[in-house]
Amino acid sequence: MTRISGDMADRDKPVDGKKSSNDAKISSRLIARNAFMNMVGQAVPLFVAVASIPFIVRGMGTDRFGLLSMAWMIMGYFTIFDLGLGRATTKYVAEALGKCEETKITKIIWTAITVQAIMGFAGAIVLLGITDLLVDRVLSIPPELWSEAKVTFHLLAFSIPVVLITSSFTGVLEAAQRFDLINAVRIPSSILSYLIPLIGVSLGLGLPGIVAIIILARLAALVAFVAMNLRMRPELRYFSATYSLLASLFAYGGWITVSSIVSPILVYLDRFLIGSLLTIAAVAYYTAPYEAITRLWIIPASLTMTLFPAFSTLEGAENSQRLGMLFARSVKYILLTTGPIVVVICLFARDLLQIWLGSDFATESTTVLQILAIGVLINSLAHTPFAFLQGVGRPDLPAKFHFIELPVYIVVAWILVSKFGLAGAAEAWTLRVALDALLLFGATFKVYGFSMHLLSKNGTMLAGASLMSLAIIGYGLKMAEGAYSIYSQLLLVALVLLLFAWIAWNNVLDSSDRNAILNIINRKEKREIM
Repeated sequence: MTRISGDMADRDKPVDGKKSSNDAKISSRLIARNAFMNMVGQAVPLFVAVASIPFIVRGMGTDRFGLLSMAWMIMGYFTIFDLGLGRATTKYVAEALGKCEETKITKIIWTAITVQAIMGFAGAIVLLGITDLLVDRVLSIPPELWSEAKVTFHLLAFSIPVVLITSSFTGVLEAAQRFDLINAVRIPSSILSYLIPLIGVSLGLGLPGIVAIIILARLAALVAFVAMNLRMRPELRYFSATYSLLASLFAYGGWITVSSIVSPILVYLDRFLIGSLLTIAAVAYYTAPYEAITRLWIIPASLTMTLFPAFSTLEGAENSQRLGMLFARSVKYILLTTGPIVVVICLFARDLLQIWLGSDFATESTTVLQILAIGVLINSLAHTPFAFLQGVGRPDLPAKFHFIELPVYIVVAWILVSKFGLAGAAEAWTLRVALDALLLFGATFKVYGFSMHLLSKNGTMLAGASLMSLAIIGYGLKMAEGAYSIYSQLLLVALVLLLFAWIAWNNVLDSSDRNAILNIINRKEKREIM
């Protein structure tokens, strides 16, 4: 658990040589490199999905594609129901690495894997048992697809243990900051989830056959993760689970589960209210810009995937100074990467919607997109304290905040949607994520005794001021150039963005930041030459 009180000076004292060497591995260069790999790992499958889904829908038909979508959901997101043990594995293994408690690591891993296997097989039995109910009564599946749907759900039942056990093995690699290995398996595995249906349709395979091949691909990914773990930790060949670790794993994972259950309600409540208080057509005008702008979460999510184990490792090594530096710099990186994109989207929201979806969406959704873009930036910043609190052993705080936000959000959203329509829904969502960010940052500063000087010292405040200046200048140019063509406006904003990048590179980023970025570029150039 996190130490809330105590002399901060004592916590900054040097630790033994082993701890210092482990701690030294958590560098800005490592964080930047891993974040870049994670972003590629999420972006590449996304592009493949966008390109392949139209062909899959035409080949399979809408109803079969709906069943395939449910298969993707179960295989891709069933870790929500692992009671947070995948996340707990990452946290406690990373913490043990920070403390150099090598003997404890194997016990943590085997305990988590054992529980995940038991829960996975229990989940498989449940899904097998309720398949007839789901197909015949719960889901609106055409009668001619009932037989095909039942076979598909029976196959999916056997994928549940694979998905849950995989989360534990990937958690170990995350704890060790081996995102290169994770993405080496995850990228082709994710791509195959879309290519297999595409190839299967062209070969005339039915939905059960396609799902069976996808499951085999996921099983192959699990085998690859197991092999990587065994190569990295040969001691895993010997079973060493212990009941003594169950309490701490479940206590930590339980709060992760609470957040996982409440979060979807907070995410989808606005659409439910729009459909209830306005019209179904209004849902489309809101959902399209929402789904587009929230794709920017790839950037902070890629960073926080590597931050979470880093925070856990540094907490284990009791290095509060490095924790603070990493926290502040991470917020700075999100401001400098996500912020300019949000500014451009806000300035050209109407033009983008006009080109993408037509004049109706440009009329109905421009304000929605602009408000949501601001909310996405705020929420992107909140990714860092969210990962921090979970990494240092306080997952209860984000979960409790979600409980606080839920009733407030329901009331505010109901009022704003009723009074202002789609813009009110966007405002309610943005206010909710702003409250969430305020609570997360406040808790982080209080739990670890951080001060505003920390943000100023690491260039975070300067990054925020630079972004604000960019927004003001961009807005002024947009208003002044309103009578000119869109190409002239884009050219001027592009010049301002280049100026912003130059100022950020020379004044906001320090030598450590610049070296980390140059290291990534040099690695990429070397690969292209080879």
